[in-house]
Amino acid sequence: MKFVAFERAAQGTGASRRLRITGRTPGIVYGGTAEPLAIELDHNALWHAIKKEAFHASILDMELNGVESKVLLRNVQMHPFKQLILHIDFQRVDANTTLHMKVPLHFSGEENSPAFKVDACLITHVVTDLEVACLPANLPEFIAVDLSELKKGTSLHAKDLTLPHGVTAVIRGRENPVIVSVVAPVAEVVEAPVAAPVKGKGKK
Repeated sequence: MKFVAFERAAQGTGASRRLRITGRTPGIVYGGTAEPLAIELDHNALWHAIKKEAFHASILDMELNGVESKVLLRNVQMHPFKQLILHIDFQRVDANTTLHMKVPLHFSGEENSPAFKVDACLITHVVTDLEVACLPANLPEFIAVDLSELKKGTSLHAKDLTLPHGVTAVIRGRENPVIVSVVAPVAEVVEAPVAAPVKGKGKK
């Protein structure tokens, strides 16, 4: 994806507030050998861009002063209740430096799996993205996860995923975390109705 940025001269809280009033969003670009650079972007264009998954999970082309450079979105600061982007951070991308990035998982085939079709199991997506390490050229926009072979009594773990060439999963904490869990349905227990007690004849 491509977006246009402009150099931002005035900085500080007051300057940023005035900038937002004019329909612009303050931001910063950092990383690489260059110094951090204050930028500004058109808020409306940015608002539509952040709704797209690719804007968060792929390398972006930033045009600044007629020159394009590769960047990654690193942080978006939102207003607590208004539809307003307060600030945005980008990181410059070096083609020869390994980067760490969270990539969304796209699940498919769940409805065709034996766990769902045959055993009516509950299939839960425990995580929806995965942190990976790779060179910028190998960064995938998403990772496809086929669930069509899931069976009752099994789960899908991080090491079960098929990753694109040059991409490795970054596992923190647990050695092989669960990605998708399969839970067998709970058998419904129907209790027999309790017969009403028969009233005996009382003594007169």
